[in-house]
Amino acid sequence: MVTNYKNWKSYSCFFSAEYCQRYLRMCYQKRNIENPEQKSYENGYAFLYYLEHGQIYYDQAEKSPLILKPILLFYGLVHLIKACILTIDPSYPETTAVLAHGVSTRKRKKQNYLFFHDEVKFQKNGLFPFMSEKMFHMKQLEGEKAIMEDLLQLIPELNDLFFIVEGKRTFANLTQHDNKLLIPEYVLDNYHMTESRFKEFFTSKFKNNVEFANEGLAFQISDPLSEMTPLFYNLEDKSYTIPLDKGKFNNFPELLVHYLLLYNLSMIARYETEWWSELTKMMPNRDYPFIKSFIEVTMKKGPFLIYKFLMQE
Repeated sequence: MVTNYKNWKSYSCFFSAEYCQRYLRMCYQKRNIENPEQKSYENGYAFLYYLEHGQIYYDQAEKSPLILKPILLFYGLVHLIKACILTIDPSYPETTAVLAHGVSTRKRKKQNYLFFHDEVKFQKNGLFPFMSEKMFHMKQLEGEKAIMEDLLQLIPELNDLFFIVEGKRTFANLTQHDNKLLIPEYVLDNYHMTESRFKEFFTSKFKNNVEFANEGLAFQISDPLSEMTPLFYNLEDKSYTIPLDKGKFNNFPELLVHYLLLYNLSMIARYETEWWSELTKMMPNRDYPFIKSFIEVTMKKGPFLIYKFLMQE
């Protein structure tokens, strides 16, 4: 499925109310939801319009200057996420509590503010905890915080930039041979694990069986991204990758990482006009190349991650 993705062209099938209703009926039947026929009929157009509006936001972001891109991309992603939630919860949105962002950030930035050191705080209610639970079966910890640098390190397409600017690799690419994937041996040093301990750790992260060869780190699995896994997909290199830092957000689905980064950048673009303007004009520090590169990556990767989720459904 991953290799078949062709940008927005892959969404063409969803721009038919008839197909959307059939697709939703299948989703609801799979989840044993009552009255799948009626509910898929009621939600068909809402699902279609969420996707259509999302695409329009992304199209406009592509044509817009950098100062506007985070706002358009964030709301584009929100619309696509709502379409995903509708495949699981036919009564969404049931209450206004789920319509808030679900995360918060400092309204006023301190002097000498750096985006890398900024953080977002998880809230009890809103889209972020709701999507985490509904789409990925993750219970979020209210009050937990995520630092921007940690989140940027979970975007595999930024690996080369981290190496050039910071002198460190954030991901290791897996090589593919026949239907096997091979993890480089130096990953063991980064994880401070023996080969047997790493295999145990790695296989515990998958619901489906992962078959390792007797020796070495070659393994076989039908679809490495069909669930929450320790693997990420680099859309630019068309390769599977594994994070080199065993951080606390490593098991975060990448879609949540994009949501958190875009949320914070969209808030900055709206409310921190002076800092945002200076960053985009003066390019004073490492914040600028990473933000600009992330924006370019998420423009393509956001719709890819949503499509991957919809195809799994």
